[in-house]
Amino acid sequence: ALGLPAAGRAQPLGGGLDGLLYGGAGAEPVPLATLRGATAQARSFFQTARYDRLTAVLPRLIATAATTRGSAAGDERAAASALLADAYIVAANFVIKLNDDPFAWTLADRALQAAQAGNDPLTVADGRRAVATVLRRTGRPAQARELLIRAARDIEPGGGTSGDQLSMYGTLLEVAAYTAAVDGNRPAASELIGEASATATRLGGDANHRFTAFGPANVTLYQVSIAQVLGDSGTAIEHARTLRPAAIPTAERQGRYWIDVARAYHQWGKPGPCYRALLSAERAAPAEVRYRPPVHRIAEDLLR
Repeated sequence: ALGLPAAGRAQPLGGGLDGLLYGGAGAEPVPLATLRGATAQARSFFQTARYDRLTAVLPRLIATAATTRGSAAGDERAAASALLADAYIVAANFVIKLNDDPFAWTLADRALQAAQAGNDPLTVADGRRAVATVLRRTGRPAQARELLIRAARDIEPGGGTSGDQLSMYGTLLEVAAYTAAVDGNRPAASELIGEASATATRLGGDANHRFTAFGPANVTLYQVSIAQVLGDSGTAIEHARTLRPAAIPTAERQGRYWIDVARAYHQWGKPGPCYRALLSAERAAPAEVRYRPPVHRIAEDLLR
């Protein structure tokens, strides 16, 4: 659009992801501690929006995790299954960014199957969230919300609950609230985001337990998204103005904040603030602007 030569344009991601499903040949098993560290690194690449690095490590990570699980037994096999699920979850989350829903559905399903063979109920909950996200994006929001609510109730925190459990529970609730909004169900969206807000208050502040980035700031971020998808652009901006972007704990979430603000202004017919929000998104997380198709569409509209 800017007349740049081909070498200067952002190259599409995803070309090296074919090995996510069937590229396991030659991978060797590794100790669980090594696999856990590699999975955490992939999660970190996603949260810092370093998608070029993520695509470089994901195929090998998934192949290694699958081989490690295949060579393990007993408790070690269960732990390796949970780590394989984590690898598939981050892959599904990333592919959703590229709007490749059929591929994401396969990855999310594999994530949930691996999680169910593991030993960690919070990983199972995260796998169910990944599946529900694809259900919502493929026109099944009611099914997605039901799956999310069931997943949340299965890990509902009691007294003395860990930050990990509170964060996963709150994440399921805010995703369910957004899903209800996509389905046009305002009362359910309001009730669920209210429960998520109460959980964030109980957590006590913004954190990143289990790579969820859950906390009061993330709840406000979802309130922006919910208002925007319901067509309440002014309300979305009001919510956005209550949030200090620097309080959002990850670059990926900061990028999403500014993109949702841009979407709200775009929907509202205010191209100037929309453009400035996209510039802020690019400063916070350049890859979020460079590679995400919804942002490309907004930029094309602004150019027109």
